[in-house]
Amino acid sequence: MSEEQKEELTVETEVSETVDAAEVAETAEAAEAEAVTEEKPAKSKRGRGRKQKIESTEEKPQSEWTERVVQISRVTKVVKGGKKLSFRAIVIVGNQKGQVGVGCAKAAEVIIAIQKAIADGRKNLITVPIFKTTIPHPITGKSGAGAVMLRPASEGTGIIAGGAVRSVLELAGIENILSKSLGSKSPLNAANATLDALKKLTPFNDVAKRRGLTMAELLN
Repeated sequence: MSEEQKEELTVETEVSETVDAAEVAETAEAAEAEAVTEEKPAKSKRGRGRKQKIESTEEKPQSEWTERVVQISRVTKVVKGGKKLSFRAIVIVGNQKGQVGVGCAKAAEVIIAIQKAIADGRKNLITVPIFKTTIPHPITGKSGAGAVMLRPASEGTGIIAGGAVRSVLELAGIENILSKSLGSKSPLNAANATLDALKKLTPFNDVAKRRGLTMAELLN
């Protein structure tokens, strides 16, 4: 071989070696880039631009008032353009410590009707005279075509009642009582009749003062 041919062979081998080294360097950089992308956690698209809400650990004080929905009915009113649809809610409000009220309201939506009925019930609260865990004496209340009869009961009897009458007695704080619903079976009439009976109750203190006796003498 001539000297020119030897020089061309050496140049070709040097070029091939440099090309192989460049390919190895590129593959190594690509492998490192893939490893880095795998190590980085993927960011969720939904979390972009949103601030995380910090939940407060403080507990809100619970209200002593309890609301119980007795009935939700759909009512219609005939007007000039047709029929107007609305909802009526009956709610019992009480603190189970001698105060109870009945609220009734109408609205185009159920939630608004319940809220209005709760506000109406808190406006019409009455105080119930409770003797131990029952009522002082027998009583009968009336409302419309409905009537409710209430009788005192001994310890351990419980609340012998149902429907709206039971809800009113429970939220009033009475634990032992006998009752009987007479006449109309409407929940509103039953609740108002029970409320009317509880209004008529007379505490033993007032009776003792009227008769000029002490509580011990009156009870004996």
